[in-house]
Amino acid sequence: MSTEHKTVVITGASQGIGAGLVRGFLDRGYRVVANSRSIEPVDSPDVLTIAGDISEPAVAERVIQSAIAKFGRVDTLVNNAGIFVAKPFTEYTEADFARVLSVNVSGFFHISQRAVRQMLQQGGGHIVNLTTSLVRQPMKGVPSALASLTKGGLDAVTRSLAIEYADKNIRVNAVAPGIIQTPMHAPETHNFLAGLHPVGRMGTVQEVVNAILYLDSAPFVTGETLHIDGGAHAGRW
Repeated sequence: MSTEHKTVVITGASQGIGAGLVRGFLDRGYRVVANSRSIEPVDSPDVLTIAGDISEPAVAERVIQSAIAKFGRVDTLVNNAGIFVAKPFTEYTEADFARVLSVNVSGFFHISQRAVRQMLQQGGGHIVNLTTSLVRQPMKGVPSALASLTKGGLDAVTRSLAIEYADKNIRVNAVAPGIIQTPMHAPETHNFLAGLHPVGRMGTVQEVVNAILYLDSAPFVTGETLHIDGGAHAGRW
């Protein structure tokens, strides 16, 4: 066990923004604990991968306890795991509701609670929650009630926890991306998706990673939701 380097826990870490965060924090000299349902082992002394559904309390417990056992501490938690289901409100099924609530809310709650307990013991830490710009600026053409319901909760709890733990040296911030160019978006949809942002393009994984790394290195910033959405949150265009 070594506490020489800072340690970050990243959920939803197997692809897209999560995989970019693993690379970004490693480049900063962090030890990384990476979780997703199907993540594979990595041959690196600085990376610990833990497969499992983060909405399950036992998985959250294993992630945090494994981080402590291997690296000695948890300095940053990035709640990146999340799912988005775009349907008209009346077409959501009970299964849709349960699945989105499980990942977006339960997944946040169980691991954040355990991370905060560890941060209190070690004298501080930082949590970053991934939300969406649709929380503040819904779009007529993008039905997003379940995203607003669940990610909107993360947006609100970011400020609540930031105030609750400000005097304990624990910061809590959020990043609200727009539509990010990842393999989940088919190339034939890119022109349409680009038009959903005032700047006329989709965001990149690296732009979201850069925002999270900025927040992690900004000790006077807490309770902030940083929009990485090409201006979409600012209003109609």
